[in-house]
Amino acid sequence: MIRGRRWVGCVALALLSLAGCAQETRITRVDSGVVTDLSGRWNDTDSKIVAESMVKEALEYPWLNNFSSSKRRQPVVIVGTIQNSSHEHINVNTFVTDLERELTNSQKVTFVAGKGDREELRTERKEQAMYAREDTQKAPGKEIGADYMMKGTIATILDEAEGTKAVFYQVDLQMVDLENNAKVWYGQKKIKKVVEKKRSIF
Repeated sequence: MIRGRRWVGCVALALLSLAGCAQETRITRVDSGVVTDLSGRWNDTDSKIVAESMVKEALEYPWLNNFSSSKRRQPVVIVGTIQNSSHEHINVNTFVTDLERELTNSQKVTFVAGKGDREELRTERKEQAMYAREDTQKAPGKEIGADYMMKGTIATILDEAEGTKAVFYQVDLQMVDLENNAKVWYGQKKIKKVVEKKRSIF
């Protein structure tokens, strides 16, 4: 009987010991501008850096000045589809938002709402026609048509061996003239990451 009690006591101590060694969840709040590249996958920093550099490059090319000189106004730009052709699940919506922000804040082009936003805005105008005061209603048929569309792809090449992984990201963007389908700018940005996983020895 005593041995049985000792055995139960030992098991209880072992369980308490294991519980004491369990991993704890620790959360630290950091500034949103701090780079937190934990997994090596595409993240918010990559999205921001690529959007900033590629929009800057696009707006430095001759198509912008050529258009402004001939038309005497800023070109109207819209962001189209950014296709994820990589091996990862990348939320392209955040990248599109970064591109839209950079284009809008540049003050060098007039940026107009994309397809999803346009549908919501058109619904709002229809409801205004039914319910809003006449002097405050926004009439249909006054949208600004885009002159150019920015679209592109995000692709990856993966190489992995013995716990070390190299991920190569390639972002291709192009600015297309909506009137004649001419590509007036083609940009490419590459990011390479090496991820090493160290083995723990017990």
